[in-house]
Amino acid sequence: MVVDDRPIAPFNRRECAVAETHPAGGYRVFTLVDEQGPEPDPGQFYMLTAGDHWQGEAGRPYLPRAISVAAVTGNPGALRLMFLIDEVGPGTRLMAALEPGQTCLLAGPFGRPFSMPKALNPKAAGAILVGGGIGIAPLAILRRALVKRGVPSRTLLGFRDRAHSGGVDELFGCEETRLAFEDGSSGHRGYVTDLLLKVLAGDDPGGAVVYSCGPPMMLEAVRSICAESGTACELALESPMACGFGACFGCAVPKTDGTYLRLCVDGPVVSGDEIASAMAGEAA
Repeated sequence: MVVDDRPIAPFNRRECAVAETHPAGGYRVFTLVDEQGPEPDPGQFYMLTAGDHWQGEAGRPYLPRAISVAAVTGNPGALRLMFLIDEVGPGTRLMAALEPGQTCLLAGPFGRPFSMPKALNPKAAGAILVGGGIGIAPLAILRRALVKRGVPSRTLLGFRDRAHSGGVDELFGCEETRLAFEDGSSGHRGYVTDLLLKVLAGDDPGGAVVYSCGPPMMLEAVRSICAESGTACELALESPMACGFGACFGCAVPKTDGTYLRLCVDGPVVSGDEIASAMAGEAA
């Protein structure tokens, strides 16, 4: 339906103003002001559509993009939602080009959030956060939630190179964070999972909880490491989504029991022992 040459947004979708935007390494940070929605929980995501020029003559992009929220400030009625964008296609390019004063159509928050450590392991003494690339975003909001609850945490982040490490200083501030770069440009030379192995080797696996988000291969390595060490873990998976609320079944991922879960409603955060492989979301 169209009114005054403008489409009416579907239920739960609303127009939000862009408050601020700037580059962050190889990524882009932009902040929206949400005057109607509830405060998101760590691990939840939004379906985003740039307000202008979303569907071009070639018909792309057509669907909204599922983007995890990286930080939230303010109170309901004036929430400021921060997102970290990697320009990998026509949709993310349009969102990365947004300027203050422009608008973005937003729906959400959607999905199953991260659990607190004690819910996963009653003996948990703290949390270990393992992120890679653009996947550091949901871990940033999780870390702030843990700090507010007085839960000690350690953060391990991995990147291909310095050009793909945007958002670290802004999202994690001066808090202690161990970094790994595949090209050896800084920190540990190698994978972030190398750091996870070292940390778990010095800990009692029975007292740890691991949270992770990043590329599918990294998540699968984290899942396997935690399974072998008997460490509880939650993974924030990625998969193409068309709706965000369970209607299209486009993000179905096989579970260990042979059934399927829909990442948009049963995830995106899942327990490591729920799925046979963290690579399933990429293949879906």
